[in-house]
This record gives sequence, structure tokens and C-alpha cells, in this order.
Amino acid sequence: MPLPPLERIPSDVVALADYAPLARERMTDAAWAYLDGGAADEATLADNLAAFRRVRLAGRVLGDFDGANTRVELFGTTFDHPILLAPVALQKLAHPLGELASAQAAAALGAGMVVSTEATATLEAIALAAPTPLWFQLYVQHDRDFTAGLVARAEAAGYRALVVTVDAPVAGMRDRERRASFALPEGVSPVNLEGLRALPPQVSPGPTSLFDGPLPGVAPTWKDIEALVASTHLPVLLKGILRADDARRALDHGVAGLVVSNHGGRTLDTAPATLDALPGVVAAVAERVPVLLDGGIRRGTDVLKALALGARAVLVGRPYVHALAAAGAPGVAHVLHILRSEFEVAMMLAGCATPDRITRDVIWPGS
Repeated sequence: MPLPPLERIPSDVVALADYAPLARERMTDAAWAYLDGGAADEATLADNLAAFRRVRLAGRVLGDFDGANTRVELFGTTFDHPILLAPVALQKLAHPLGELASAQAAAALGAGMVVSTEATATLEAIALAAPTPLWFQLYVQHDRDFTAGLVARAEAAGYRALVVTVDAPVAGMRDRERRASFALPEGVSPVNLEGLRALPPQVSPGPTSLFDGPLPGVAPTWKDIEALVASTHLPVLLKGILRADDARRALDHGVAGLVVSNHGGRTLDTAPATLDALPGVVAAVAERVPVLLDGGIRRGTDVLKALALGARAVLVGRPYVHALAAAGAPGVAHVLHILRSEFEVAMMLAGCATPDRITRDVIWPGS
């Protein structure tokens, strides 16, 4: 039987990794497999972390830190720091308050939050839960009219950007999740998708392949991105970009930003780590739009490395969900506090007073 959430965060929880065992004790086997697992052999999931360990930092001494700060500006909003909460689906699997608790924590720590299409609270309720800058993560649905309705709801609720996930037209083969026989428990569902009509049934008898079904004909394409950009006043970012040619094509279709991401290692296993893919995407866009990084952030030094390699900001996912499961909103707030504190220390030791002064020369040559 899972333990209840902590009423007080233990004093020996000092790093993001400390929350994982506390979360595991408070989640069912199936929920843990869903929220913590990756695709297939989880090679990409592991490499997202290993990539940061492969990079070494070159400290700089005796810097001038008068006026030092961690502020960044993105799409007309100034954030206290470049650390945002990534979109994570079905957060009530981790804690009864789910995304509402995460939004409250983000507001308390001056962080932006990207709300998943598959949230377990309505996008309107999350917007009312806390006054923090919210972006809406959008899965283009097979019913394009329903998709347009989601966009209209996000606009009306005050969301400030749309983050379109483009690397998951189908779910990855998540073995850990299947071994645990994951199914949604009672009271947990993607409530923002209520009313979405089902895909038409297969017309041929018996089992068929994925390609024999209706999904390939309704999966999103570049035409959908072009139409979305033309139909909304919100900036549109594409999440799931790893290749330079996809980055350039995205700009040709009018997107306002990119998120280098491999879906947390949950879709195409053996895809490259996000940190390894980041420099190529940054070079391809040549500062025409902001590039963010999602995947593998566990330390403030990771934030520094991502910014040094060209990211404007980072998104953190699993660690804050671990903290949500362990301690609710205070846990999520604590994760953000830890990351920001570590980032400030890393900035000082690297001789960088502000995020815009973090350049590639803080990376040790050859690492």
C-alpha cells in the first residue's frame, strides 16, 4: 500500500535525486511505471542524464557580480529564472491535487509551467489555481475541430503560448509500463479531452498493423502547424525537435520557438540525448527564435550547461513529479528552489553574472 504524502520535507532531502525513493514509496507500481519509465530498453532515458555528465565546466575567477540575477525574457514575459515545469500528463497519479499543486508551486517560485493536454484538471482550473505564466502543451487531435476548441480555451484562459508536441504521433513502446499492466485508476482521466470523438473502428476483421488502421491518415503534419500558426495570436513552439533540418523547416512554417526534446526518452528509444542534439538545432536557427531544452535536467550545473550550449531556458519533468508525489506543492516548490539555488552557485563559479552572459566558453574544451 503506498504511503501518504509527507507532511514535512526531511532535512536530508537536498538534491532532486533525493525525491525519487520518497516518491516510489507513495505510488502504485503501475503509476510509477507510467510516470518514471521510458521506451523499450530506456537507452535514451539514461543517455539524457549521461550527456550532462560527459560535459565539463570551465570555472572563471574574480568576476564582477554587481547586479547579478537569473532573469530571462521569453515571448514578452520576464521570468525570475530560466527553469520551467515541463508538461507531464495525468499528475493525479502522483498526488490527489495533481496539476493544481504544481501550478501553485510554480507561482510561489516565480516559474513558468507548461500544462499538458492530458492534465487531470481542466486547463481553466489550473489557470485559476495560481497566478503564474502558463503555456499550453497541445497534442493535435484526430478531430481538428476539437483541437481548435482546445486552442480557443487556452487563449480565453490566459495562456501565453502554445507548445505543440510533434514527436509522439503514437506512444512509444514502453515496456516497463506494459509489464506493470498500467491502466487509469478511477478518478484519474485526461479531463480536457472529454467530448473528443473516438477514432473510427478498424474495417478489416482480426488484428492489423498500426499502418492498416486509421491513425496514419489523421496524424499531424506540417500543414497542421502552418494552419495553427495562422489561426492563433499566441506564439507557437514545437516540442520534440532534435534535427537541424526539422528546426529550419519549423521556422519556415512560422513557429516562434523550439523545444529540443526526445519526450523524456518515452517515444523513440536510442534517439540522441537532448544535450547532444541541442547545438545542432541552435546553429540551424541562428538566434532567429528561442530554443529551449527538455530532458535530463537534474542539477543547476545542467541548467548552466544547457544555456552555455545555446538554450534560452530549460524544462524539468520527472524530478518535480517525484516531489509532487512525495510532498505535494511544497515538494515541487522545493525542487524549483534547489535548482535555482544550484544554478546561481554554478553561475558565480563560472563567472557569469546573468543568463545572457553564459556562453560556450564556460564549457571545458574537448568535453
